Amino acid sequence: MKVGSETIARDPSFATLLADIGELTKFRIGFLVLVTTAVAWFWTASGPFDPTVLLATMFGTALTASGANTLNQLLERDVDARMERTRNRPLPTGRWSPLEALVFGCGLTLVGVALLAYAVNPLTAAIGLFSVLSYVLIYTPSKRKTPHSTLIGAVPGALPVVMGVTAATGGADVRAVVLFLILTLWQLPHFYAIAWLYRDDYARGGFPMLPVIDTDGRRTASASLMALSALIPVTLAPTLLGLAGWSYFVAALVLGVLYGVTVVRFAKTRSREDARFSFFASIVYLPLVLTLLVFDRLQA
Repeated sequence: MKVGSETIARDPSFATLLADIGELTKFRIGFLVLVTTAVAWFWTASGPFDPTVLLATMFGTALTASGANTLNQLLERDVDARMERTRNRPLPTGRWSPLEALVFGCGLTLVGVALLAYAVNPLTAAIGLFSVLSYVLIYTPSKRKTPHSTLIGAVPGALPVVMGVTAATGGADVRAVVLFLILTLWQLPHFYAIAWLYRDDYARGGFPMLPVIDTDGRRTASASLMALSALIPVTLAPTLLGLAGWSYFVAALVLGVLYGVTVVRFAKTRSREDARFSFFASIVYLPLVLTLLVFDRLQA
């Protein structure tokens, strides 16, 4: 099979198949989805612990997220072929055909939604389906059209925590809103830092993302700081709403300040080094804040 001037041969090995599946489903993102969903469950669940429902929630949510990521790559295979960091993915190289990716992505989504509907509840299944559809049909095409695509994509990206709440409680309450806002706001400086690191690659792909069209980085810096200024108060809201204790408040504030230093530094210098440091800090910051919430609940 030829891709451009290169000939790509299918590698039939099982190891390659697993690697391709991990690439198509974006395994590392899927792991974060599992963590946030589990945190939402443990923070909000009451009554006897039911491991079967928890496992169904996590597995079903992971399947829907994996289906969305696969379908996203199907729609962006032409762009991925032009970008250095994505040109070796299964679809641009021809290791997977568009039909195979379509069947695989739809299959993951349908199995995930069916599992959630059967083993958890219809509301969680409906949110999962909406998350996939909004990610694939709204966010994915918006990346080619608007610099605000990061904000658009943050919505389906934050829905798994809402699914964790609805799975644990059967409905959505203020805790679902707080978690949704934390995840939404966290994604903005996180992905702006990534986009700044790969802005040349995104430009080659034709994505008019904010860091791509913002040549001096001032708008990117402003957007990152605005998201940060909203994120820190939202992470403190559980205490102010009576949902967490003051020990959580203090610890979350300290973490917010430490992470905020990296965002402010990136906003000030707009250097690749500070963007990379802020990106890695964001990966550490979010799980720690969410872990604090669960720990506070266990101590109550």
